[in-house]
Amino acid sequence: MTSEPDPTRAPDERPRPRTPPQIRVAGVVVALQGLVGIVFGIVLLVRGLGTGDGIRYVLGETGYFVLIGAALVVVGIGLLRGKRWSRSPAIVAELLLIPVVYSLLGPSRQIVWGIIVGVVVIATFLLLISERSRLWALDLHDRSTR
Repeated sequence: MTSEPDPTRAPDERPRPRTPPQIRVAGVVVALQGLVGIVFGIVLLVRGLGTGDGIRYVLGETGYFVLIGAALVVVGIGLLRGKRWSRSPAIVAELLLIPVVYSLLGPSRQIVWGIIVGVVVIATFLLLISERSRLWALDLHDRSTR
C-alpha cells in the first residue's frame, strides 16, 4: 500500500484525525437532550396557557427551556460534525443535569425515571471525558505523522 500525497492539502498540513465514535454517540445523546428540552418547553407553554397564571411567567419558562434546548442541539450537532469546541459545553451540560437526577431520585420520588436519566447522563459524561475523547479534543493524536 503506497502513500501518495494528497494534492488538495498543503505540504505542511497534517491530516485531521477522525472523530472518535464516543464523541459521535455523545453528540447524538446531547442533541436528543436538547430536543427533549424544546419539547418540554412547548408542553409547558400549552399547559400554562390553559391556567390562570400570568402569560409572562409561562413565556419566560418556555423561553428558558427552548433556548437551553436549542443550545444543546447545536452542541450535539457540533459533536457529530467533529467540532472540538462543542466538547466542553457538552461536559458542562451533563454536569448540570446531575441535580436533575438527584431531584428525580430524591424529592420527586420518581425512582425509575431517576435511574434512566442518571444512566444516560453518567454514560454520556464518561464518553465525553474518555482518554480518546480528550486526546481528540486537544488535538494530541498520533504525533508521529507530523
